[in-house]
Amino acid sequence: MDKTLNLLGLAKKAGLLAIGSEAASILARQGKAHLIITATDASDGTIRRAKANAESSGSRYLAVPYSKFDLGNIIGRGSPGVIAFSDKGLADVFFDKVTEQVRINTRKESDA
Repeated sequence: MDKTLNLLGLAKKAGLLAIGSEAASILARQGKAHLIITATDASDGTIRRAKANAESSGSRYLAVPYSKFDLGNIIGRGSPGVIAFSDKGLADVFFDKVTEQVRINTRKESDA
């Protein structure tokens, strides 16, 4: 299993995630969302709301390279299109790992 995805499992067990669009919106409105992520197959409306919530709350937004199935599988809950982190440290680590992974994959594709 992807080590980056394992961070989601850890955050879920620690109670540091808001799972789903409504829960993420609430966390953002409370000013407690530090990172809002969306799955690759989240709907356009879901992505728009997640970006708007991130912007209005001052949190970061990241479209992750994982499907709703991948996210749901690791956290053991349905197939959420949106997840928000309530812990800044874990959000920062997850953000850094995903962006680094994307950079590496992009480099590999351009070298091929």
